[in-house]
Amino acid sequence: MGTLVSRVQGLCGRTHLRQAAIVMIGLDGSGKTTILYRLKLNETVKTIPTVGFNRETLDIFEDLSLLVWDVSLGAMGWPLKRHFLVGSQGFLFVVDSKDTEIFKEVQEKLQYTVHSLDTQDLPFIVLANKQDLDGACSPSELVLHLNLDQFTTKKWDVCGCSGITGEGLHEALEKLCKMIKENEEH
Repeated sequence: MGTLVSRVQGLCGRTHLRQAAIVMIGLDGSGKTTILYRLKLNETVKTIPTVGFNRETLDIFEDLSLLVWDVSLGAMGWPLKRHFLVGSQGFLFVVDSKDTEIFKEVQEKLQYTVHSLDTQDLPFIVLANKQDLDGACSPSELVLHLNLDQFTTKKWDVCGCSGITGEGLHEALEKLCKMIKENEEH
């Protein structure tokens, strides 16, 4: 019955909007909430540190609605983040690309996240945030600093962006959506 309804809607020019759940994680202060509300409201919102999570639906693509979970459980909550990832179709890992002193910790958290998902083949995008600041590492430099080439069996990419200006955010989401669709086809 659902197939018949989809065909009729297609003939009438209406398509069914699919929804994908994605999780946005990263160290505190990386800009996750700023990015979420830049995407949702298309403006910069003054944020406070998130306790727990924020959840928003983004209808920025014609055929795909994104349910985005901005998860911040603090330093002790990293083991709980994997529970948010179960049932999701992909994730965004946000990095403050200006703060080079935390790259070792970022690398450890990303490895922990990816390796805790051994049974899931979730695609992910590393968002090199704060590209609008002088001295920010480029996406290619971040690949080296975070040793991302080790993830040979996962679909991933690094995209430069700015949560403040919005630059690079839509392109990053387009890449993630493409990876999600490819995952669903296999």
